[in-house]
Amino acid sequence: MIEFEKVVLKEHPDIILVYGDTNTTLAGAIVGAKLKIPVAHVEAGIRQEPKDMPEEINRVLTDHISKYLFCPSELAVNNLKKEGITEGVYFTGDIMYDLFLKMKPYFKEDIIDKLNLEENKYIVTTIHRDFNTDSKEKLESILKELDKITKEIKVVFPIHPRTKKRIDEFNLNKYTKNIQLIEPLDYLNMMGLIQKSILVLTDSGGLQKETYFAEKRTIVVMPDTGWRELTQAGWNVLSEPAEIKNKFHHIMSNEISSNVENIYGDGKTGEKIVKIIKIIG
Repeated sequence: MIEFEKVVLKEHPDIILVYGDTNTTLAGAIVGAKLKIPVAHVEAGIRQEPKDMPEEINRVLTDHISKYLFCPSELAVNNLKKEGITEGVYFTGDIMYDLFLKMKPYFKEDIIDKLNLEENKYIVTTIHRDFNTDSKEKLESILKELDKITKEIKVVFPIHPRTKKRIDEFNLNKYTKNIQLIEPLDYLNMMGLIQKSILVLTDSGGLQKETYFAEKRTIVVMPDTGWRELTQAGWNVLSEPAEIKNKFHHIMSNEISSNVENIYGDGKTGEKIVKIIKIIG
Protein backbone atom coordinates (compact mmCIF):
# COMPACT_ATOMS: atom_id res chain seq x y z
CA MET A 1 0.00 0.00 0.00
CA ILE A 2 2.88 2.36 0.80
CA GLU A 3 4.54 1.65 -2.55
CA PHE A 4 1.26 2.11 -4.43
CA GLU A 5 0.73 5.43 -2.70
CA LYS A 6 4.14 6.57 -3.97
CA VAL A 7 3.10 5.66 -7.53
CA VAL A 8 -0.19 7.55 -7.20
CA LEU A 9 1.54 10.64 -5.80
CA LYS A 10 3.92 10.58 -8.75
CA GLU A 11 1.37 9.91 -11.50
CA HIS A 12 -1.58 12.00 -10.21
CA PRO A 13 -4.34 9.82 -11.75
CA ASP A 14 -7.87 11.19 -12.18
CA ILE A 15 -9.35 7.89 -10.99
CA ILE A 16 -8.12 4.65 -9.39
CA LEU A 17 -9.61 1.48 -10.86
CA VAL A 18 -9.53 -1.62 -8.64
CA TYR A 19 -10.76 -5.12 -9.38
CA GLY A 20 -12.08 -8.05 -7.36
CA ASP A 21 -11.71 -8.87 -3.68
CA THR A 22 -8.03 -9.30 -2.88
CA ASN A 23 -5.97 -7.46 -0.28
CA THR A 24 -4.50 -5.31 -3.05
CA THR A 25 -8.04 -4.36 -4.12
CA LEU A 26 -8.75 -2.89 -0.70
CA ALA A 27 -5.28 -1.37 -0.44
CA GLY A 28 -5.80 0.50 -3.72
CA ALA A 29 -9.19 1.75 -2.55
CA ILE A 30 -7.79 2.99 0.78
CA VAL A 31 -4.98 4.85 -0.99
CA GLY A 32 -7.52 6.53 -3.24
CA ALA A 33 -9.71 7.52 -0.28
CA LYS A 34 -6.74 8.95 1.66
CA LEU A 35 -5.55 11.00 -1.31
CA LYS A 36 -9.10 12.06 -2.24
CA ILE A 37 -8.92 10.41 -5.65
CA PRO A 38 -12.18 8.77 -6.87
CA VAL A 39 -12.12 4.97 -6.73
CA ALA A 40 -13.95 2.72 -9.20
CA HIS A 41 -14.53 -0.92 -8.24
CA VAL A 42 -14.87 -3.52 -10.98
CA GLU A 43 -16.84 -6.60 -9.76
CA ALA A 44 -18.70 -4.58 -7.15
CA GLY A 45 -21.70 -5.81 -5.16
CA ILE A 46 -20.72 -9.45 -4.68
CA ARG A 47 -21.74 -10.76 -1.25
CA GLN A 48 -20.98 -14.09 0.43
CA GLU A 49 -21.16 -15.74 3.83
CA PRO A 50 -19.42 -15.86 6.22
CA LYS A 51 -19.01 -12.13 6.70
CA ASP A 52 -15.63 -12.51 8.38
CA MET A 53 -13.88 -14.21 5.45
CA PRO A 54 -11.04 -12.03 4.11
CA GLU A 55 -12.47 -11.72 0.58
CA GLU A 56 -15.86 -10.59 1.91
CA ILE A 57 -14.29 -7.97 4.15
CA ASN A 58 -12.30 -6.67 1.17
CA ARG A 59 -15.42 -6.55 -1.04
CA VAL A 60 -17.63 -4.70 1.43
CA LEU A 61 -15.05 -2.11 2.47
CA THR A 62 -13.99 -1.47 -1.13
CA ASP A 63 -17.61 -0.99 -2.21
CA HIS A 64 -18.27 1.51 0.58
CA ILE A 65 -15.09 3.43 -0.25
CA SER A 66 -15.68 3.52 -4.02
CA LYS A 67 -17.41 6.36 -5.83
CA TYR A 68 -18.14 4.28 -8.92
CA LEU A 69 -19.26 0.66 -8.76
CA PHE A 70 -19.26 -1.56 -11.82
CA CYS A 71 -21.46 -4.58 -11.11
CA PRO A 72 -21.25 -7.95 -12.92
CA SER A 73 -24.94 -8.81 -12.41
CA GLU A 74 -28.32 -7.35 -11.47
CA LEU A 75 -28.11 -9.24 -8.17
CA ALA A 76 -24.90 -7.36 -7.37
CA VAL A 77 -26.72 -4.07 -8.03
CA ASN A 78 -29.48 -5.13 -5.64
CA ASN A 79 -26.96 -6.15 -2.98
CA LEU A 80 -25.55 -2.63 -3.00
CA LYS A 81 -29.03 -1.12 -2.89
CA LYS A 82 -29.77 -3.09 0.30
CA GLU A 83 -26.72 -1.44 1.87
CA GLY A 84 -27.86 2.02 0.84
CA ILE A 85 -25.47 2.36 -2.10
CA THR A 86 -27.33 3.61 -5.18
CA GLU A 87 -25.26 6.47 -6.60
CA GLY A 88 -22.50 5.68 -9.06
CA VAL A 89 -23.72 2.10 -9.49
CA TYR A 90 -23.65 0.57 -12.98
CA PHE A 91 -24.59 -2.87 -14.27
CA THR A 92 -21.80 -3.43 -16.79
CA GLY A 93 -21.58 -7.23 -16.86
CA ASP A 94 -18.61 -9.41 -15.96
CA ILE A 95 -15.17 -8.70 -17.40
CA MET A 96 -14.37 -12.43 -17.24
CA TYR A 97 -17.10 -13.05 -19.83
CA ASP A 98 -15.29 -10.65 -22.17
CA LEU A 99 -12.17 -12.77 -21.77
CA PHE A 100 -14.08 -16.02 -22.28
CA LEU A 101 -15.60 -14.88 -25.57
CA LYS A 102 -12.31 -13.46 -26.83
CA MET A 103 -10.30 -16.59 -26.03
CA LYS A 104 -12.92 -19.26 -26.82
CA PRO A 105 -11.61 -19.85 -30.38
CA TYR A 106 -8.24 -20.71 -28.86
CA PHE A 107 -9.38 -23.22 -26.23
CA LYS A 108 -7.24 -26.33 -26.55
CA GLU A 109 -9.92 -28.99 -26.84
CA ASP A 110 -7.39 -31.48 -28.17
CA ILE A 111 -6.33 -31.96 -24.56
CA ILE A 112 -8.94 -34.70 -24.28
CA ASP A 113 -7.02 -36.72 -26.86
CA LYS A 114 -3.79 -36.23 -24.93
CA LEU A 115 -5.53 -37.44 -21.76
CA ASN A 116 -7.31 -40.31 -23.56
CA LEU A 117 -10.79 -38.95 -22.76
CA GLU A 118 -14.09 -39.02 -24.62
CA GLU A 119 -16.34 -36.00 -24.97
CA ASN A 120 -19.12 -35.81 -22.35
CA LYS A 121 -17.84 -38.95 -20.62
CA TYR A 122 -15.90 -37.39 -17.77
CA ILE A 123 -16.21 -34.74 -15.09
CA VAL A 124 -13.57 -32.17 -14.14
CA THR A 125 -12.82 -31.37 -10.52
CA THR A 126 -10.64 -28.80 -8.78
CA ILE A 127 -10.34 -28.56 -4.99
CA HIS A 128 -7.91 -26.16 -3.32
CA ARG A 129 -9.68 -24.04 -0.67
CA ASP A 130 -8.17 -24.27 2.79
CA PHE A 131 -11.52 -25.11 4.39
CA ASN A 132 -11.67 -28.22 2.18
CA THR A 133 -8.01 -29.23 2.15
CA ASP A 134 -6.78 -28.39 5.65
CA SER A 135 -9.37 -30.61 7.31
CA LYS A 136 -8.58 -34.30 6.98
CA GLU A 137 -12.23 -35.16 7.58
CA LYS A 138 -13.50 -32.90 4.79
CA LEU A 139 -10.80 -33.80 2.29
CA GLU A 140 -11.29 -37.50 2.95
CA SER A 141 -15.03 -37.12 2.50
CA ILE A 142 -14.54 -35.31 -0.84
CA LEU A 143 -12.15 -37.97 -2.13
CA LYS A 144 -14.43 -40.80 -0.99
CA GLU A 145 -17.32 -39.25 -2.89
CA LEU A 146 -15.21 -38.77 -6.00
CA ASP A 147 -14.02 -42.35 -5.77
CA LYS A 148 -17.67 -43.49 -5.74
CA ILE A 149 -18.38 -41.40 -8.82
CA THR A 150 -15.48 -43.05 -10.69
CA LYS A 151 -17.57 -46.24 -10.68
CA GLU A 152 -19.95 -44.44 -13.04
CA ILE A 153 -17.84 -41.95 -14.97
CA LYS A 154 -14.23 -40.79 -15.27
CA VAL A 155 -13.06 -38.08 -12.89
CA VAL A 156 -10.24 -35.83 -14.10
CA PHE A 157 -8.53 -33.84 -11.35
CA PRO A 158 -5.99 -31.10 -12.21
CA ILE A 159 -4.53 -31.11 -8.71
CA HIS A 160 -3.39 -28.01 -6.85
CA PRO A 161 -0.05 -28.31 -4.99
CA ARG A 162 -1.81 -27.53 -1.69
CA THR A 163 -4.28 -30.37 -2.23
CA LYS A 164 -1.59 -32.86 -3.28
CA LYS A 165 0.44 -32.00 -0.20
CA ARG A 166 -2.54 -32.55 2.10
CA ILE A 167 -3.48 -35.86 0.45
CA ASP A 168 0.05 -37.10 1.14
CA GLU A 169 0.13 -35.71 4.68
CA PHE A 170 -3.23 -37.24 5.58
CA ASN A 171 -2.38 -40.54 3.87
CA LEU A 172 -5.44 -40.39 1.60
CA ASN A 173 -3.86 -41.66 -1.62
CA LYS A 174 -5.94 -44.84 -1.49
CA TYR A 175 -8.97 -42.79 -2.53
CA THR A 176 -7.29 -41.37 -5.64
CA LYS A 177 -6.33 -44.63 -7.37
CA ASN A 178 -9.30 -44.46 -9.75
CA ILE A 179 -9.16 -40.68 -10.20
CA GLN A 180 -7.17 -39.32 -13.14
CA LEU A 181 -4.82 -36.90 -11.40
CA ILE A 182 -3.04 -34.46 -13.69
CA GLU A 183 -0.82 -31.39 -13.27
CA PRO A 184 -2.52 -27.96 -13.02
CA LEU A 185 -3.50 -26.57 -16.42
CA ASP A 186 -3.20 -23.14 -17.97
CA TYR A 187 -6.37 -21.25 -18.92
CA LEU A 188 -6.62 -22.43 -22.55
CA ASN A 189 -6.11 -26.11 -21.71
CA MET A 190 -8.39 -25.96 -18.69
CA MET A 191 -11.22 -24.39 -20.66
CA GLY A 192 -10.68 -26.88 -23.46
CA LEU A 193 -11.02 -29.69 -20.91
CA ILE A 194 -14.18 -28.15 -19.45
CA GLN A 195 -15.75 -27.56 -22.87
CA LYS A 196 -15.73 -31.29 -23.58
CA SER A 197 -16.76 -32.44 -20.07
CA ILE A 198 -20.23 -33.39 -18.86
CA LEU A 199 -20.04 -31.62 -15.51
CA VAL A 200 -17.63 -29.77 -13.20
CA LEU A 201 -17.01 -29.96 -9.45
CA THR A 202 -15.02 -27.15 -7.83
CA ASP A 203 -14.47 -24.85 -4.88
CA SER A 204 -12.99 -22.13 -7.11
CA GLY A 205 -14.79 -18.80 -7.23
CA GLY A 206 -13.77 -17.86 -10.76
CA LEU A 207 -14.28 -21.32 -12.25
CA GLN A 208 -17.94 -21.30 -11.15
CA LYS A 209 -18.58 -18.52 -13.64
CA GLU A 210 -16.35 -19.89 -16.37
CA THR A 211 -18.24 -23.19 -16.35
CA TYR A 212 -21.48 -21.22 -16.70
CA PHE A 213 -20.04 -19.37 -19.69
CA ALA A 214 -19.19 -22.79 -21.14
CA GLU A 215 -22.75 -24.02 -20.38
CA LYS A 216 -21.56 -26.73 -18.00
CA ARG A 217 -23.45 -27.50 -14.78
CA THR A 218 -21.32 -27.31 -11.65
CA ILE A 219 -21.24 -28.71 -8.13
CA VAL A 220 -19.78 -26.06 -5.83
CA VAL A 221 -18.16 -27.57 -2.74
CA MET A 222 -18.57 -24.51 -0.54
CA PRO A 223 -20.96 -23.46 2.24
CA ASP A 224 -21.91 -20.38 0.20
CA THR A 225 -20.95 -18.68 -3.05
CA GLY A 226 -20.47 -15.11 -4.15
CA TRP A 227 -22.19 -16.06 -7.39
CA ARG A 228 -25.63 -16.73 -5.92
CA GLU A 229 -27.37 -15.84 -9.18
CA LEU A 230 -26.11 -19.15 -10.59
CA THR A 231 -27.42 -21.25 -7.70
CA GLN A 232 -30.70 -19.32 -7.73
CA ALA A 233 -31.06 -20.12 -11.44
CA GLY A 234 -30.42 -23.80 -10.69
CA TRP A 235 -27.36 -23.82 -12.90
CA ASN A 236 -24.91 -24.50 -10.09
CA VAL A 237 -25.60 -26.39 -6.85
CA LEU A 238 -23.88 -26.03 -3.49
CA SER A 239 -22.74 -29.22 -1.78
CA GLU A 240 -21.31 -30.38 1.50
CA PRO A 241 -18.42 -32.82 1.00
CA ALA A 242 -20.49 -35.85 2.04
CA GLU A 243 -23.29 -34.94 -0.40
CA ILE A 244 -21.23 -34.77 -3.59
CA LYS A 245 -22.42 -38.05 -5.12
CA ASN A 246 -26.07 -37.19 -4.37
CA LYS A 247 -25.65 -33.77 -5.98
CA PHE A 248 -23.99 -35.42 -8.97
CA HIS A 249 -27.03 -37.67 -9.47
CA HIS A 250 -29.36 -34.71 -8.95
CA ILE A 251 -27.72 -32.72 -11.73
CA MET A 252 -27.46 -35.68 -14.08
CA SER A 253 -31.17 -36.45 -13.68
CA ASN A 254 -32.41 -32.84 -13.87
CA GLU A 255 -31.72 -31.14 -17.16
CA ILE A 256 -31.74 -27.37 -17.50
CA SER A 257 -32.48 -25.30 -20.58
CA SER A 258 -29.49 -24.91 -22.87
CA ASN A 259 -30.68 -21.38 -23.64
CA VAL A 260 -28.36 -19.73 -21.17
CA GLU A 261 -29.55 -16.33 -19.99
CA ASN A 262 -26.87 -13.66 -20.13
CA ILE A 263 -26.72 -13.08 -16.37
CA TYR A 264 -23.30 -11.47 -16.74
CA GLY A 265 -23.93 -9.19 -19.69
CA ASP A 266 -23.11 -9.32 -23.38
CA GLY A 267 -19.33 -9.69 -23.34
CA LYS A 268 -18.71 -5.95 -23.78
CA THR A 269 -18.08 -5.09 -20.14
CA GLY A 270 -14.66 -3.55 -20.77
CA GLU A 271 -16.05 -1.25 -23.45
CA LYS A 272 -18.89 -0.12 -21.19
CA ILE A 273 -16.54 0.63 -18.30
CA VAL A 274 -14.27 2.69 -20.57
CA LYS A 275 -17.24 4.67 -21.92
CA ILE A 276 -18.50 5.41 -18.41
CA ILE A 277 -15.06 6.48 -17.20
CA LYS A 278 -14.73 8.84 -20.19
CA ILE A 279 -18.10 10.40 -19.37
CA ILE A 280 -17.54 10.80 -15.63
CA GLY A 281 -13.92 11.87 -16.15
